[in-house]
Amino acid sequence: MKLIAFIESLTRYAGHLAAILILPLVAALVYEVFSRYVLGSPTLWAFETSYMVMGAIFMLGMANALRVGQHVSVDVITLKLSPRVNAAIRTLCYLFFLPLMIWLTWEVFKYFHDAWESGERSGRSAWNPIVWPVYLVWCVGFSLMCLQLLAEFLKSICTLIKGDGQTEHREELV
Repeated sequence: MKLIAFIESLTRYAGHLAAILILPLVAALVYEVFSRYVLGSPTLWAFETSYMVMGAIFMLGMANALRVGQHVSVDVITLKLSPRVNAAIRTLCYLFFLPLMIWLTWEVFKYFHDAWESGERSGRSAWNPIVWPVYLVWCVGFSLMCLQLLAEFLKSICTLIKGDGQTEHREELV
């Protein structure tokens, strides 16, 4: 299905972006340690940069983790069930979880909008950066999660209809 392929390409791209963000996170933390212990002058920005980048990594990577089946699950019972029964269980779970994620996305969007309008700042350090970019990344991450949940829901429906388990295939971690 083209819609599923499109959603999963967006999710994959976000996952790759999240993986790349590890590099500036490590660089910022290494520089902070060097600056603090070698130069004797800690940075004003490293703490806030690190939690913001780590949040971006998590938010941009969570939909990709769902796509490749890396979220925590207990498979003791479901491994013994047929693909159709598993698909029915997942379909019910996605029907419950998708509206919740849509609501969370809407709430995060309101945080983003309010921070954008007010010019809200973090207030956690002397650097005191604006926070709307963080909320924007959260909004994108939750939106991608909603889209990936929709794709997983559609794959479960296909398995329910076909009953062959072909939509069960998970892509390799790439």
